[in-house]
Amino acid sequence: MEAVSNFLLPIVAKINAYMSDYILIFLLVGIGLFYTIRTKFVQVRCFGEGMKKVFGGLSFKGGKQRGGISSFQALATAIAAQVGTGNIVGACGAIMVGGPGAIFWMWVIAFFGMATIYAEAVLAQETKIVKEDGSVLGGPVYYIKKAFKGGFGKFLAVFFAIAITLALGFMGAMVQSNSIASAVSTATGSVVQPWMIGIVLAAICAFIFIGGIQRIASVAEKIVPIMAVLYIVVGFVILGINIKLIPETFGMIFKFAFTPQAIIGGTFGAAIKAAISQGVKRGLFSNEAGMGSTPHAHAQAKVEKPHDQGVVAMIGVFIDTFVVLTMTAIVVISTLYAGNGPLSTPEGLAATSLTKANLMQTAVGMALGNEVVGNIIIAVCLTFFAFTTIISWNFFGKQNVEYLFGKKSKVATIVYSVFAIVFIFLGSCLQNDLVWELTDMFNNLMVIPNVLALAVLSAVVVKAVQYKNKKK
Repeated sequence: MEAVSNFLLPIVAKINAYMSDYILIFLLVGIGLFYTIRTKFVQVRCFGEGMKKVFGGLSFKGGKQRGGISSFQALATAIAAQVGTGNIVGACGAIMVGGPGAIFWMWVIAFFGMATIYAEAVLAQETKIVKEDGSVLGGPVYYIKKAFKGGFGKFLAVFFAIAITLALGFMGAMVQSNSIASAVSTATGSVVQPWMIGIVLAAICAFIFIGGIQRIASVAEKIVPIMAVLYIVVGFVILGINIKLIPETFGMIFKFAFTPQAIIGGTFGAAIKAAISQGVKRGLFSNEAGMGSTPHAHAQAKVEKPHDQGVVAMIGVFIDTFVVLTMTAIVVISTLYAGNGPLSTPEGLAATSLTKANLMQTAVGMALGNEVVGNIIIAVCLTFFAFTTIISWNFFGKQNVEYLFGKKSKVATIVYSVFAIVFIFLGSCLQNDLVWELTDMFNNLMVIPNVLALAVLSAVVVKAVQYKNKKK
């Protein structure tokens, strides 16, 4: 098994590097820019409207509903998927490989991604199917088939459904459970073994999976606000401690977005390529705009018009990247990079034993002057983030299993859930770089059919925006 892993790892890593450096940059920035122009900067014009819809009538009691879930529950489920290890481990990895400037490119991706996810949510609402029992089927497979008729559309839809089931339902669950087990084990000094965490996590997830979207939404709408507030409060405490270094921190983000070689070493070309590609790759893994995952949640929302869920979806990307991920970046950079920190030079970065997995824990521990406290705080936050991501990703995969198996979907979804629970347990026990690379690869592959459909169906999205404007 190890021999197979060693053989496949460099191949998959090479594919990911090529896609991140070239294909994803073109597709994600391109479709985001395209929709930004086509919708006349919907992410700017309708930002206030989206905030009002999310927070104006905020309630943690969405309740069970026939034919879907509330708009806030849909957003909470989407954010539960978006806010995961990508906001901590992914952001830290981007900073270590691409320098502080990688965060700037994450912001760029997120800004254009807000327009992209608006389009995804609108199309998910336009093409969703409400079954006789009131349950809802929706997501990219349905608008992909709308965009491309005949055999080609079916092929792209099946390709997407298989990719997302593997990427999120199985391998993605392993990545998230591995992050939880690793963080908790580190925080407890290995007193709590990873396999123990795996058993508890698998049992809790099994209970939630059985309850379907209603239970997932109910859990998400309660946990998501709590975990976001907890993480932000911790971040503000660290920022208060590092207050004098905050201006330098933001200066480094902008400076090293264009001159990254000064902090990560190497030639200018290689460094700027690393900064941009890390921003794109980890930005995708964090906010998921353009990937085609969160439309499954937004399709479930009961709203008057597709536009209403579109503007709500934009706020999910804003919270994920401009709030949570940025908090991670500022804490890490202000503690470890700014003020001649230990990672402020290429030599310091080359000599460090720190990794993306423990960078945030180390930063919090250093700022607070207590490594153990830092480990515990980030372990708690990471557990919340990764857990909610697992349950949302499982639902997204389940929607695609139902599409793939049609009339036999009841049996197929049971089998899928059983395998997902096994993968969650295995992920907590294993440390396999190949799993991370495979997750990235299938995430990348999901983008291609999703973005193609978004490009073809732009007229449908623009019509939804224009309809809203006419009402005004």
